Amino acid sequence: MNLKDFNRTDYRGLYISKKAHPTFGYKYIARFQVNKKRYVKVLGFTIADKLNDMKAFSLMQEYKQSIIDKKEEKSTTIKKQNNQSKSSCKELEEENNLMKSLLKDYKKVDPTILEKGIQKIYDYEEMKQYQIELIKLQKHLEKTNKKMIILFEGRDASGKGGAIRRITRYMNSRHYRIVALGKPTETQKSQWFFQKYIEHFPTGGEMVLFDRSWYNRAMVEPVFGFCTPEQYEIFMEDVVNFEHDLVRQDIVLIKLYFSVSKGEQLARFQARQNDPLKQWKLSEVDLQAQDLWDEFSEKKYEMLRRTNSKSAPWHIVRSDDKHKARIEAVKIILNSVDYDHRNYSIDFVPDDKYNISVPKELARMRKKKDY
Repeated sequence: MNLKDFNRTDYRGLYISKKAHPTFGYKYIARFQVNKKRYVKVLGFTIADKLNDMKAFSLMQEYKQSIIDKKEEKSTTIKKQNNQSKSSCKELEEENNLMKSLLKDYKKVDPTILEKGIQKIYDYEEMKQYQIELIKLQKHLEKTNKKMIILFEGRDASGKGGAIRRITRYMNSRHYRIVALGKPTETQKSQWFFQKYIEHFPTGGEMVLFDRSWYNRAMVEPVFGFCTPEQYEIFMEDVVNFEHDLVRQDIVLIKLYFSVSKGEQLARFQARQNDPLKQWKLSEVDLQAQDLWDEFSEKKYEMLRRTNSKSAPWHIVRSDDKHKARIEAVKIILNSVDYDHRNYSIDFVPDDKYNISVPKELARMRKKKDY
């Protein structure tokens, strides 16, 4: 657009063409600066848009004001963004200082160990709400004079001991006992097989947690040859009726099987081997567990198939993730009794990713033996 083709009007910044278009008439243009930036705009024609100098100037003013408004809006937005950025920086600085004060000399700590430690805090907080419910359950057992037996079974390094510690951590020690029997004595070998376990059964209002139980005869003993095939078969035939009688005697019987994968078991054995604080956990039997994996799988399959009953069902807990396994184990225990003052805002629904039904476990084992 050549300015030589236009004449100035009486209004500053407003120009009109020297020649008229035969149809549209004379053309008006606006030419001005805002913040040192030049703007040129066609405003319209005398005939087509019925413009005169005054109307054209008015349009120019509107256009100029719209540019100024946009500039101011943009400036305000930038200022706001800058203020937000400063505020965010301040918040980040405050958060950073808080984290530094909490973590202390964190640069000297292995990041992996630090990450695990922080995760344990979140796990602790999640578990705490269930531990409160366990105390309510314990009070209910005491009040109603009920007896409870919980069996913790599973391969070596499956997480049984850790789960027991979390379950009993805040409970009244006068009303629960943990039973972990060693090798049978000569006297016990000559007794009825269940007798040594019956000696540790709960009294009214008490809970007994067996860290391994009479199901040693279903898995460990036959695999290592600690019992005869006949003794194994007698046990498998008798145990369902034995447990049925316990339930008939108003004992709450909960059977938990912690199912660890072969790969995770190996990783835990290696961790025990390398950690001076855990080396005591590693036994000769543990060292053979990986080599005898398939043999244990066969016995596990038979145990679940033949000893899962309506009165005393098995609960399979996937335990590669220790925290999730512990939560699911606690849910199973809490759901076994209708105790008073239950906090229904807590999630008591079993997670089928970690709480596996016996039919589902058996179906998997027919295809794979990785658990």
